[in-house]
Amino acid sequence: MVQGFSKEPGTHGPLTEVPPEGQRKITRWAAAIALGGFLFGFDTGVVSGALLYVKEDFHLSSFEQGSVVSVLLIGAVIGATSAGRLSESLGRRKALGAVGVVFIIGTAIASAANGYAVLMAGRVILGLAVGAASATVPVYLSEISPTKIRGRLLTMNQLMITLGILIAYLVNLAFSSSEMWRAMFAVGAVPAALMVAATLWFLPESPQWLISHGQADRARKGIASVTDGATADELVARAQHRIAVEREKQKRSAGAPDQGPRKLLAPDLRPALVVGLTLAVVQQFGGINTIIYYAPTIIQQTGLNASNSIFYSVFIGVINLVMTLIAIRLVDRAGRRVMVLVSLALMAVSIFMLGLAFVVGMNSVLTLLFMVIYIAAYAGGLGPVFWTLLGEIFPPSVRAEGSSVATAVNWVSNFIVSLAFLPLAAAIGQGETFWIFAGICVLAFFFVGRYLPETKGRDPEQIEEALKARFRHEQDPPDGPPMATSPQKGRS
Repeated sequence: MVQGFSKEPGTHGPLTEVPPEGQRKITRWAAAIALGGFLFGFDTGVVSGALLYVKEDFHLSSFEQGSVVSVLLIGAVIGATSAGRLSESLGRRKALGAVGVVFIIGTAIASAANGYAVLMAGRVILGLAVGAASATVPVYLSEISPTKIRGRLLTMNQLMITLGILIAYLVNLAFSSSEMWRAMFAVGAVPAALMVAATLWFLPESPQWLISHGQADRARKGIASVTDGATADELVARAQHRIAVEREKQKRSAGAPDQGPRKLLAPDLRPALVVGLTLAVVQQFGGINTIIYYAPTIIQQTGLNASNSIFYSVFIGVINLVMTLIAIRLVDRAGRRVMVLVSLALMAVSIFMLGLAFVVGMNSVLTLLFMVIYIAAYAGGLGPVFWTLLGEIFPPSVRAEGSSVATAVNWVSNFIVSLAFLPLAAAIGQGETFWIFAGICVLAFFFVGRYLPETKGRDPEQIEEALKARFRHEQDPPDGPPMATSPQKGRS
């Protein structure tokens, strides 16, 4: 739960010696933090069903329908861009609580909207919260996670995203017969209130943040609550030494200890930045949210009515959740890199076949089958592992900024794809549009094969060296033994 809280100074999480009760406590914290991911999923998924009825009440054009979906993403870009500085100034816990309050405000406005303009305003505010949550949650999870279960806890964010999407689909289904789209939006206030309550009375502050802001005693107390006093003292000392070394390194390389996101342009950080931004783009340009946002609309075009299309979208949400659970079981066993490669290969094939189904006019069963395979491939690999990698590839000193920038790019990509999908499908055909996504998945497969090293079980220094080796077209360096075990030996 603090950088240096591992067998090696500077790794992502706690010593493997954390007792089972301590690990269970950390897991409960992680679940509460990941409510931000749940709201991310709910507010991006609920619009898919609500849109079927909003468009009738407000007489929305095709462009206006697309903008109701995509305007959330504009807010998300702003929220994600601001999240790094917010969580650095307020702390992870207070930042997450503030995000929860914004969720409640946006939900209230969207639910009470009396027209297109007010609904758009509510969706923008929800977008601010969604973007800030998506950037803050991986950082917060990374800084409380034991190395042994780091991948599992980081992947919990994606689990909660998929759970939020599924619950949104179920809520849509529950209110579809009465066409109560306002109630669909309003349900989101409940998890938002729970997240605010958790930050007020349950969650601890990140020890990494406390130490970097001169509150070592509070950090020591928090670590001791899941280990013991002696371990806490050692870990705080390591973290303090590491922070001092990193700040000195930044000062030598850039002439100032803090330049915000510009720090990411330093030569040593560029490989992580390139990988993080590329994966952020690919996760969206692979086509996933055209399925998530427009699943009922796509299914309706196969000949089913609105209620049936919502029902089948619930089934897609179930597949999404089940495959994410499988990914959580595999991520600390199979490794991140192989999961992303397999995922991209299956996504490319399935979305190509989905496009073919529309081009040649296959029946609705085959169309749904290809859609389900695509969702399963994404949810079992690229979807959750992207958020895991986001908490791993950036060094601790720039993790908040790196996560913020990569998440902002992810949301910009999301916005472009979601806004362009319906007009592009109308211009060249829905099947042909899916073929474009398939081509992007193929290109991404080769990028990952070339530039993404395995991060499982590696500390930040080893990940940094592996990334550099990949970009120099060299073999990944082996995982070496600890260089030192205490600050007195010159390493953190």
